[in-house]
Amino acid sequence: MTLAEPKKTRPFRLSPVTQRRLGAFRANRRGWWSFWIFMTLFVLSLFAEFIANDKPILVSFDGSYYVPVLQSVPETEYGGFFETEAEYKDPEVQSLINEKGWMIWPLVKYSYNSAVLDLTEPAPTPPDSKHWLGTDDQARDVVARTIYGFRISVLFGLAFVAVSSAIGITAGLSQGFFGGMYDLLGQRFIEIWTSLPTLYLLIILASIVTPTFWWLLAIMVAFGWTALVGLVRAETLRARNLDFVKASRALGVSNIVIMVRHILPNAMVATLTYLPFVLSGAVVSLASLDFLGFGLPPGSPSLGELLKQGKENLQAPWLGITAFVTVGVMLTLLVFIGEAVRDAFDPRKVHD
Repeated sequence: MTLAEPKKTRPFRLSPVTQRRLGAFRANRRGWWSFWIFMTLFVLSLFAEFIANDKPILVSFDGSYYVPVLQSVPETEYGGFFETEAEYKDPEVQSLINEKGWMIWPLVKYSYNSAVLDLTEPAPTPPDSKHWLGTDDQARDVVARTIYGFRISVLFGLAFVAVSSAIGITAGLSQGFFGGMYDLLGQRFIEIWTSLPTLYLLIILASIVTPTFWWLLAIMVAFGWTALVGLVRAETLRARNLDFVKASRALGVSNIVIMVRHILPNAMVATLTYLPFVLSGAVVSLASLDFLGFGLPPGSPSLGELLKQGKENLQAPWLGITAFVTVGVMLTLLVFIGEAVRDAFDPRKVHD
Protein backbone atom coordinates (compact mmCIF):
# COMPACT_ATOMS: atom_id res chain seq x y z
CA MET A 1 0.00 0.00 0.00
CA THR A 2 1.50 3.26 -1.10
CA LEU A 3 0.74 6.71 0.16
CA ALA A 4 -1.01 9.01 -2.25
CA GLU A 5 1.30 11.56 -3.74
CA PRO A 6 0.40 15.12 -2.89
CA LYS A 7 -1.12 17.07 -5.70
CA LYS A 8 1.18 19.55 -7.30
CA THR A 9 -0.17 23.07 -7.23
CA ARG A 10 0.35 25.19 -10.27
CA PRO A 11 2.12 28.49 -9.67
CA PHE A 12 -0.10 31.52 -10.01
CA ARG A 13 0.46 33.21 -13.33
CA LEU A 14 -1.25 36.14 -14.92
CA SER A 15 -2.97 35.56 -18.22
CA PRO A 16 -1.32 36.99 -21.35
CA VAL A 17 -4.13 39.53 -21.67
CA THR A 18 -3.65 40.71 -18.08
CA GLN A 19 0.10 40.92 -18.59
CA ARG A 20 -0.42 43.02 -21.71
CA ARG A 21 -2.74 45.37 -19.85
CA LEU A 22 -0.32 45.78 -16.95
CA GLY A 23 2.44 46.46 -19.43
CA ALA A 24 0.32 49.10 -21.13
CA PHE A 25 -0.47 50.68 -17.76
CA ARG A 26 3.23 50.82 -16.84
CA ALA A 27 4.06 52.25 -20.25
CA ASN A 28 1.96 55.29 -19.42
CA ARG A 29 4.55 56.82 -17.12
CA ARG A 30 2.34 59.71 -16.10
CA GLY A 31 -0.47 57.40 -15.00
CA TRP A 32 1.91 54.89 -13.42
CA TRP A 33 3.60 57.46 -11.20
CA SER A 34 0.28 59.15 -10.46
CA PHE A 35 -1.07 55.83 -9.22
CA TRP A 36 1.81 55.32 -6.79
CA ILE A 37 1.74 58.92 -5.59
CA PHE A 38 -2.00 58.73 -4.97
CA MET A 39 -1.75 55.37 -3.21
CA THR A 40 1.10 56.65 -1.01
CA LEU A 41 -0.90 59.71 0.01
CA PHE A 42 -4.04 57.64 0.61
CA VAL A 43 -2.27 54.98 2.70
CA LEU A 44 -0.59 57.69 4.78
CA SER A 45 -3.93 59.40 5.33
CA LEU A 46 -5.38 56.14 6.65
CA PHE A 47 -2.97 56.52 9.57
CA ALA A 48 -3.84 60.18 10.10
CA GLU A 49 -4.26 59.63 13.85
CA PHE A 50 -0.58 58.67 14.02
CA ILE A 51 0.52 61.63 11.91
CA ALA A 52 -1.59 64.49 13.27
CA ASN A 53 -3.04 64.22 16.75
CA ASP A 54 -3.18 66.08 20.04
CA LYS A 55 -2.45 62.81 21.86
CA PRO A 56 0.89 60.95 22.01
CA ILE A 57 1.38 57.85 19.90
CA LEU A 58 3.00 55.95 22.77
CA VAL A 59 3.32 56.69 26.48
CA SER A 60 5.61 54.84 28.84
CA PHE A 61 4.74 55.42 32.50
CA ASP A 62 6.05 53.52 35.52
CA GLY A 63 6.82 50.40 33.47
CA SER A 64 3.46 50.37 31.64
CA TYR A 65 2.81 51.33 28.04
CA TYR A 66 -0.24 53.13 26.63
CA VAL A 67 -1.35 54.07 23.13
CA PRO A 68 -3.49 57.19 23.67
CA VAL A 69 -4.32 57.58 19.97
CA LEU A 70 -6.19 54.26 20.17
CA GLN A 71 -7.34 54.11 23.79
CA SER A 72 -8.78 56.46 26.38
CA VAL A 73 -6.50 56.64 29.41
CA PRO A 74 -7.78 58.50 32.51
CA GLU A 75 -5.58 61.05 34.18
CA THR A 76 -5.55 58.97 37.38
CA GLU A 77 -3.38 56.38 35.59
CA TYR A 78 -0.61 58.96 35.56
CA GLY A 79 -1.10 60.05 39.17
CA GLY A 80 -3.56 62.85 38.47
CA PHE A 81 -6.83 63.68 40.19
CA PHE A 82 -9.41 63.47 37.38
CA GLU A 83 -10.97 60.20 36.18
CA THR A 84 -11.66 61.67 32.76
CA GLU A 85 -9.32 61.17 29.80
CA ALA A 86 -5.96 62.84 30.28
CA GLU A 87 -5.35 66.15 28.52
CA TYR A 88 -1.86 65.57 27.19
CA LYS A 89 -1.34 69.19 26.18
CA ASP A 90 -1.77 70.22 29.83
CA PRO A 91 1.67 71.05 31.30
CA GLU A 92 0.63 69.41 34.59
CA VAL A 93 -0.14 66.10 32.86
CA GLN A 94 3.09 66.27 30.89
CA SER A 95 5.02 66.85 34.10
CA LEU A 96 3.38 63.82 35.73
CA ILE A 97 4.26 61.56 32.81
CA ASN A 98 7.83 62.85 32.41
CA GLU A 99 8.56 62.13 36.08
CA LYS A 100 8.18 58.38 35.57
CA GLY A 101 8.25 57.88 31.84
CA TRP A 102 8.26 59.45 28.38
CA MET A 103 5.98 60.20 25.42
CA ILE A 104 6.30 59.90 21.63
CA TRP A 105 4.28 62.59 19.83
CA PRO A 106 2.99 62.54 16.24
CA LEU A 107 4.67 64.64 13.58
CA VAL A 108 1.84 67.20 13.88
CA LYS A 109 0.74 67.75 17.49
CA TYR A 110 -2.80 68.76 16.57
CA SER A 111 -5.89 66.87 15.48
CA TYR A 112 -8.45 68.18 12.99
CA ASN A 113 -10.65 69.56 15.79
CA SER A 114 -7.92 70.74 18.17
CA ALA A 115 -8.21 74.40 19.07
CA VAL A 116 -4.83 76.11 19.30
CA LEU A 117 -4.82 78.09 22.56
CA ASP A 118 -1.38 79.68 22.45
CA LEU A 119 -1.77 81.91 19.38
CA THR A 120 -0.05 85.29 19.59
CA GLU A 121 -2.58 86.94 17.26
CA PRO A 122 -6.23 86.44 16.31
CA ALA A 123 -7.03 83.48 14.06
CA PRO A 124 -6.54 82.77 11.24
CA THR A 125 -2.78 82.98 11.66
CA PRO A 126 -0.20 82.62 8.86
CA PRO A 127 2.16 79.65 8.53
CA ASP A 128 5.00 79.40 11.03
CA SER A 129 7.32 76.80 12.52
CA LYS A 130 4.54 75.25 14.66
CA HIS A 131 1.72 75.47 12.12
CA TRP A 132 3.21 74.80 8.70
CA LEU A 133 0.09 75.89 6.82
CA GLY A 134 -1.21 78.28 9.45
CA THR A 135 -4.51 78.05 11.31
CA ASP A 136 -8.09 78.59 10.15
CA ASP A 137 -10.61 81.10 11.46
CA GLN A 138 -11.47 78.78 14.35
CA ALA A 139 -7.84 78.41 15.48
CA ARG A 140 -7.42 74.87 14.14
CA ASP A 141 -4.26 73.60 12.48
CA VAL A 142 -4.64 73.56 8.69
CA VAL A 143 -2.16 70.72 8.13
CA ALA A 144 -4.15 68.41 10.40
CA ARG A 145 -7.46 69.34 8.79
CA THR A 146 -5.99 68.83 5.32
CA ILE A 147 -4.74 65.33 6.15
CA TYR A 148 -8.05 64.26 7.66
CA GLY A 149 -10.00 66.03 4.91
CA PHE A 150 -8.06 64.20 2.20
CA ARG A 151 -8.83 60.87 3.86
CA ILE A 152 -12.54 61.47 4.26
CA SER A 153 -12.82 62.73 0.67
CA VAL A 154 -11.16 59.63 -0.79
CA LEU A 155 -13.07 57.23 1.47
CA PHE A 156 -16.33 58.94 0.54
CA GLY A 157 -15.46 58.67 -3.14
CA LEU A 158 -14.50 55.00 -2.87
CA ALA A 159 -17.70 54.17 -1.00
CA PHE A 160 -19.72 56.04 -3.60
CA VAL A 161 -17.98 54.21 -6.44
CA ALA A 162 -18.52 50.80 -4.81
CA VAL A 163 -22.23 51.24 -4.05
CA SER A 164 -23.25 53.19 -7.16
CA SER A 165 -21.29 50.87 -9.44
CA ALA A 166 -22.92 47.78 -7.94
CA ILE A 167 -26.38 49.25 -8.56
CA GLY A 168 -25.58 50.67 -11.99
CA ILE A 169 -23.85 47.52 -13.25
CA THR A 170 -26.74 45.35 -12.05
CA ALA A 171 -29.31 47.60 -13.74
CA GLY A 172 -27.38 47.85 -17.00
CA LEU A 173 -26.65 44.13 -17.08
CA SER A 174 -30.27 43.14 -16.55
CA GLN A 175 -31.59 45.70 -19.05
CA GLY A 176 -29.20 44.66 -21.78
CA PHE A 177 -29.67 40.94 -21.19
CA PHE A 178 -33.46 40.73 -20.95
CA GLY A 179 -34.25 43.61 -23.32
CA GLY A 180 -37.80 44.08 -24.52
CA MET A 181 -40.30 45.91 -22.36
CA TYR A 182 -38.01 45.66 -19.32
CA ASP A 183 -35.28 47.53 -21.17
CA LEU A 184 -37.74 50.06 -22.60
CA LEU A 185 -39.26 50.95 -19.22
CA GLY A 186 -35.84 51.01 -17.60
CA GLN A 187 -34.48 53.45 -20.17
CA ARG A 188 -37.50 55.76 -19.85
CA PHE A 189 -37.12 55.77 -16.05
CA ILE A 190 -33.42 56.58 -16.30
CA GLU A 191 -34.09 59.41 -18.74
CA ILE A 192 -36.59 60.96 -16.32
CA TRP A 193 -34.36 60.35 -13.30
CA THR A 194 -31.25 61.87 -14.88
CA SER A 195 -33.18 64.94 -16.03
CA LEU A 196 -33.85 65.96 -12.41
CA PRO A 197 -31.74 68.88 -11.09
CA THR A 198 -29.45 66.75 -8.97
CA LEU A 199 -27.51 69.50 -7.21
CA TYR A 200 -30.64 71.37 -6.16
CA LEU A 201 -32.25 68.16 -4.89
CA LEU A 202 -29.11 67.35 -2.92
CA ILE A 203 -29.18 70.80 -1.34
CA ILE A 204 -32.89 70.50 -0.49
CA LEU A 205 -32.54 67.04 1.05
CA ALA A 206 -29.38 68.01 2.93
CA SER A 207 -31.17 71.04 4.38
CA ILE A 208 -34.12 68.95 5.59
CA VAL A 209 -32.16 66.21 7.38
CA THR A 210 -29.03 66.74 9.46
CA PRO A 211 -26.28 65.57 7.11
CA THR A 212 -23.91 62.79 8.08
CA PHE A 213 -21.34 60.84 6.10
CA TRP A 214 -23.71 57.96 5.42
CA TRP A 215 -26.72 60.18 4.76
CA LEU A 216 -24.80 62.18 2.16
CA LEU A 217 -23.54 58.95 0.63
CA ALA A 218 -27.09 57.59 0.36
CA ILE A 219 -28.36 60.80 -1.26
CA MET A 220 -25.54 60.93 -3.80
CA VAL A 221 -25.87 57.24 -4.65
CA ALA A 222 -29.60 57.71 -5.20
CA PHE A 223 -28.83 60.19 -7.99
CA GLY A 224 -25.44 58.92 -9.17
CA TRP A 225 -26.00 55.22 -9.81
CA THR A 226 -27.06 55.84 -13.43
CA ALA A 227 -23.54 56.82 -14.55
CA LEU A 228 -22.57 53.28 -15.58
CA VAL A 229 -25.95 51.93 -16.71
CA GLY A 230 -25.67 53.01 -20.33
CA LEU A 231 -22.13 51.68 -20.73
CA VAL A 232 -22.87 48.28 -19.20
CA ARG A 233 -26.15 48.01 -21.11
CA ALA A 234 -24.42 48.64 -24.44
CA GLU A 235 -21.74 46.04 -23.73
CA THR A 236 -24.38 43.53 -22.63
CA LEU A 237 -26.47 44.08 -25.76
CA ARG A 238 -23.39 43.34 -27.83
CA ALA A 239 -22.27 40.31 -25.83
CA ARG A 240 -25.62 38.57 -25.49
CA ASN A 241 -25.64 37.68 -29.20
CA LEU A 242 -22.18 36.15 -29.23
CA ASP A 243 -21.79 32.44 -29.95
CA PHE A 244 -20.64 31.36 -26.50
CA VAL A 245 -23.69 32.99 -24.88
CA LYS A 246 -26.03 31.27 -27.34
CA ALA A 247 -24.25 27.97 -26.67
CA SER A 248 -24.69 28.41 -22.92
CA ARG A 249 -28.41 29.03 -23.39
CA ALA A 250 -28.71 25.94 -25.56
CA LEU A 251 -27.04 23.88 -22.82
CA GLY A 252 -29.61 25.08 -20.28
CA VAL A 253 -27.36 27.35 -18.25
CA SER A 254 -29.39 29.73 -16.10
CA ASN A 255 -29.62 33.41 -16.96
CA ILE A 256 -27.89 34.45 -13.73
CA VAL A 257 -24.89 32.24 -14.47
CA ILE A 258 -24.67 33.51 -18.05
CA MET A 259 -24.79 37.14 -16.94
CA VAL A 260 -22.27 36.77 -14.13
CA ARG A 261 -19.77 34.35 -15.70
CA HIS A 262 -19.89 35.19 -19.40
CA ILE A 263 -21.29 38.67 -20.00
CA LEU A 264 -20.19 40.61 -16.91
CA PRO A 265 -16.41 40.10 -17.45
CA ASN A 266 -16.75 41.56 -20.95
CA ALA A 267 -18.79 44.51 -19.69
CA MET A 268 -16.32 45.21 -16.86
CA VAL A 269 -13.51 45.92 -19.31
CA ALA A 270 -15.13 49.18 -20.41
CA THR A 271 -16.51 49.88 -16.93
CA LEU A 272 -13.14 49.81 -15.17
CA THR A 273 -11.82 52.56 -17.42
CA TYR A 274 -14.62 54.83 -16.22
CA LEU A 275 -14.31 54.29 -12.46
CA PRO A 276 -11.46 56.75 -11.75
CA PHE A 277 -13.52 59.52 -13.32
CA VAL A 278 -16.55 58.52 -11.23
CA LEU A 279 -14.34 58.71 -8.14
CA SER A 280 -13.12 62.20 -9.04
CA GLY A 281 -16.71 63.30 -9.66
CA ALA A 282 -17.75 62.09 -6.20
CA VAL A 283 -14.87 64.00 -4.58
CA VAL A 284 -15.88 67.18 -6.39
CA SER A 285 -19.55 66.74 -5.42
CA LEU A 286 -18.68 66.33 -1.74
CA ALA A 287 -16.39 69.37 -1.83
CA SER A 288 -19.12 71.39 -3.56
CA LEU A 289 -21.72 70.53 -0.93
CA ASP A 290 -19.28 71.34 1.87
CA PHE A 291 -18.40 74.63 0.19
CA LEU A 292 -22.09 75.56 -0.01
CA GLY A 293 -22.66 74.54 3.62
CA PHE A 294 -24.85 71.50 2.89
CA GLY A 295 -22.23 68.80 3.32
CA LEU A 296 -20.69 67.10 6.31
CA PRO A 297 -21.65 68.20 9.84
CA PRO A 298 -19.98 71.39 11.14
CA GLY A 299 -16.51 70.75 12.47
CA SER A 300 -15.83 67.79 10.20
CA PRO A 301 -12.52 67.88 8.34
CA SER A 302 -13.52 68.90 4.86
CA LEU A 303 -11.65 70.30 1.89
CA GLY A 304 -14.79 72.05 0.73
CA GLU A 305 -15.18 73.74 4.11
CA LEU A 306 -11.55 74.86 3.89
CA LEU A 307 -12.30 76.37 0.47
CA LYS A 308 -15.24 78.19 2.01
CA GLN A 309 -13.01 79.59 4.74
CA GLY A 310 -10.59 80.79 2.08
CA LYS A 311 -13.43 82.66 0.34
CA GLU A 312 -14.60 84.23 3.58
CA ASN A 313 -11.09 85.16 4.77
CA LEU A 314 -9.39 86.79 1.81
CA GLN A 315 -6.81 88.25 4.19
CA ALA A 316 -5.65 84.66 4.84
CA PRO A 317 -4.69 83.38 1.35
CA TRP A 318 -3.04 80.26 2.77
CA LEU A 319 -6.49 78.76 3.45
CA GLY A 320 -7.74 78.97 -0.12
CA ILE A 321 -4.37 78.06 -1.63
CA THR A 322 -4.04 74.94 0.56
CA ALA A 323 -7.52 73.69 -0.27
CA PHE A 324 -7.15 74.49 -3.98
CA VAL A 325 -3.78 72.74 -4.28
CA THR A 326 -4.99 69.68 -2.35
CA VAL A 327 -8.16 69.24 -4.41
CA GLY A 328 -6.33 70.06 -7.63
CA VAL A 329 -3.55 67.54 -7.02
CA MET A 330 -6.04 64.86 -6.00
CA LEU A 331 -8.19 65.30 -9.11
CA THR A 332 -5.16 65.55 -11.40
CA LEU A 333 -3.78 62.27 -10.10
CA LEU A 334 -7.16 60.56 -10.52
CA VAL A 335 -7.52 61.83 -14.09
CA PHE A 336 -4.02 60.65 -15.01
CA ILE A 337 -4.76 57.25 -13.47
CA GLY A 338 -8.02 57.07 -15.42
CA GLU A 339 -6.24 57.84 -18.68
CA ALA A 340 -3.67 55.13 -17.99
CA VAL A 341 -6.37 52.58 -17.18
CA ARG A 342 -8.22 53.52 -20.37
CA ASP A 343 -5.07 52.99 -22.44
CA ALA A 344 -4.38 49.68 -20.70
CA PHE A 345 -7.80 48.27 -21.65
CA ASP A 346 -7.71 49.67 -25.19
CA PRO A 347 -7.05 46.69 -27.51
CA ARG A 348 -5.85 49.03 -30.27
CA LYS A 349 -2.80 50.05 -28.21
CA VAL A 350 -0.27 47.25 -28.14
CA HIS A 351 2.93 47.67 -26.12
CA ASP A 352 5.95 45.47 -26.42
